[in-house]
Amino acid sequence: MSTYSEVLSQAQSLTLEEQQQLLEVLSALVRDRVTTQTQGKRSEIDAALIEMAQDPEYQAQVLQMEAEFAAASWEALQLGESPV
Repeated sequence: MSTYSEVLSQAQSLTLEEQQQLLEVLSALVRDRVTTQTQGKRSEIDAALIEMAQDPEYQAQVLQMEAEFAAASWEALQLGESPV
């Protein structure tokens, strides 16, 4: 396998048209790789959220936090609706 400097040297010897074509191919490769990684991370996050939604302890904590912040949320809503 070629090293980076060898590949760069070879790319520099290409015609402008070949360099543009190489850029397009490399861009597509990088986009595909980023998309694949993003989808993998998204799947991990989705799985964690599903697990949390099914966890009774987590659900109890959410209800407790909602109760604790209810007054502050109501005040914030009223302040947001009042004319300045």
